[in-house]
Amino acid sequence: MRVSVILAHPGPGSFNHAIAATVVQTLAENGHTVAFHDLYAERFDPVLPYAEIPRDAPPDPVVARHCSEIATADGIVIVHPDWWGQPPAILKGWIDRVIRPGIAYRFREGDNGEGIPEGLLAAKAVLVFNTANTPAERERAAFGDPLERLWKDCIFSFCGVPVVHRRMFAVVVTSTAAERAGWLAEAAALTRKYFP
Repeated sequence: MRVSVILAHPGPGSFNHAIAATVVQTLAENGHTVAFHDLYAERFDPVLPYAEIPRDAPPDPVVARHCSEIATADGIVIVHPDWWGQPPAILKGWIDRVIRPGIAYRFREGDNGEGIPEGLLAAKAVLVFNTANTPAERERAAFGDPLERLWKDCIFSFCGVPVVHRRMFAVVVTSTAAERAGWLAEAAALTRKYFP
């Protein structure tokens, strides 16, 4: 299997980096081909230029490489912190530039975008690991779990991926070393489950 792993956290020693490293190692141990991108380390440009918006507009070479990898990936893993109920801006920009028409979805002939999309992604599953400093119960009760809606309903179901599983690890700021070790073991187990 080809699996794309996308990491969006600015701190090289972060728990998000530990999650991504665990995922990449687990995938490699299972014999998968991994395309790993640390968006901050690579200085991915999140700004979508107006000229890149049309469906047939050629993206720049870096974005084109990301598009090619994501279009042909058998699986996708996203790792990021929850900032204000959203992923970091760099990851939102990655979505804007890479999860694009003709790559991730299309509309039927004669439909100008007001209808139901046809998903184009080959991925059979997406795993999203996010960290937070808000307890899960409060996230659901007070905020309606916006990241679940974003990743599952607004992005990957829209693009035809049949399985989208998100796991939030919280509360990171007060977590112990033992809790973090347990979370990393869980990330490895989920990776093995969805990408055997």
